Amino acid sequence: MHPTHELRLFFIALQFLTRVPVPAWVGFEPAWLQQCSRHFPLVGTLVGLFSAAVLAAALQLWPPMIAVLLAMAASIWLTGGFHEDGWADTCDGLGGTVSRARSLEIMKDSRIGSYGALGLLLMLGLKAACLHTLVAGQDLPLALAGLVLAHGASRAAPIWLIRSLPYAGDPDHAKAKPLATQVTVATCLVVALWVALLAGTLALLLPGAAQRLAWALPVGLAATLWMRAWFKRRLGGYTGDNLGATQQVVELSLLLAWAAHV
Repeated sequence: MHPTHELRLFFIALQFLTRVPVPAWVGFEPAWLQQCSRHFPLVGTLVGLFSAAVLAAALQLWPPMIAVLLAMAASIWLTGGFHEDGWADTCDGLGGTVSRARSLEIMKDSRIGSYGALGLLLMLGLKAACLHTLVAGQDLPLALAGLVLAHGASRAAPIWLIRSLPYAGDPDHAKAKPLATQVTVATCLVVALWVALLAGTLALLLPGAAQRLAWALPVGLAATLWMRAWFKRRLGGYTGDNLGATQQVVELSLLLAWAAHV
């Protein structure tokens, strides 16, 4: 791995997952889109740090619930609601008992339906409730750590889905081609390394984090496996929307697990 190339890949991942502009010298090659996925957990960690900073600052001015909503709004703004959109489309496509072909057709529709609206409402509401519970627990550093972990580690889950399932849609119209169909074993190993570094750093810096990590990470893995089983059963694989949905479910599962020990 050449450091300059890896820096390029990081910037491509940052550009793909967020609104953050990248330097012009980075350039772009189609193959980099697949390679850059190895740095998704790092980008997620930075998104989590941004949201955590907004939460900590907002708590100095407003009650916890307002601060929590501002922190959530900040992360959604930074990412453009990229993964939330995938979750809503997945809820619409797989919420009812329709055929595989009809599910894929529904997920291509940009309009949101009842299942998507309800799914978003419940997802955002549960995230807000978890963060409020953590902040009300009066251990702010530990609460902020849970937020950073949820954003960082959850970005690893879609990469594992890409590696372990076939693409269920039309590859020629994949939203993230060639990312949608190609992930190497080496990429998965780097992704796992980023998650391990994040977890290890939190465990070293914060008393009490190790115990929560020992509970939260297996819960996040279980959520990933559940989503994989769901997509395999209903679609025989996954779509780009399903990847976003998986990130959202794993993020929520990590927050729920982190908050369970407050």
